[in-house]
Amino acid sequence: MTGRAEQHHQHRDVTGGWLRPSVFGAMDGLVSNFALIAGVAGGTSDTTIILLAGGAGLAAGAFSMAGGEYVSVASQRELALAEIAVERRELERHPEAEQAELAQALVDQGVAPDTAAEVAAQISRDPERALRVHSRNELGVDPADLPSPTVAAVSSFLSFAAGAILPLVSYLFGVAELWVSAVVSCVALFGAGALVSTVTARTWWYSGLRQLLVGALAAGLTFALGNLIGAAGL
Repeated sequence: MTGRAEQHHQHRDVTGGWLRPSVFGAMDGLVSNFALIAGVAGGTSDTTIILLAGGAGLAAGAFSMAGGEYVSVASQRELALAEIAVERRELERHPEAEQAELAQALVDQGVAPDTAAEVAAQISRDPERALRVHSRNELGVDPADLPSPTVAAVSSFLSFAAGAILPLVSYLFGVAELWVSAVVSCVALFGAGALVSTVTARTWWYSGLRQLLVGALAAGLTFALGNLIGAAGL
């Protein structure tokens, strides 16, 4: 034996805190703008119109994602803070009852009653530590680690914009061919899907192909609709 505990394994991040606003935001931008550009290109060959539509889709989507993420996370944070304030008041007004509640929670998790009572007493000596433990046990949140609305909004904006710019790259460099944009977008879709596999149980090729098929289907249907509308002269 080595005299210190060995670390036998590590777990991946299962909360998705960084994954959702970053990778998924980029996927949203890529799929939505790829489909938008394909739809417009299906109805017209005017590069200026395609660029205008793609640029507008990028800006509108990025601001919408950022605004929605900010409001969503801010509301979630405000609700958590309100409930944490309730828990703080309970700890101040009824410390013995809260200590007994914590001890019972430990017993419910398999800790021996005497040990649970001692642990609860030790934790309760520090009001801030007690608040954190009660908040995690009862609310599932850590008062010292609440999500930031600003970080979520900026992450969503940048990731969506990064994804949405890819279908436009070929047009920005003067290559006014939809198939070039499609190739770039499909490669990016597969790559983004494969990246997600690093934090899931799926293989990289399965996750990549799934994302590619979803994005290609969305773009294909939108292109067909744009082509139909363009042919009808609407």
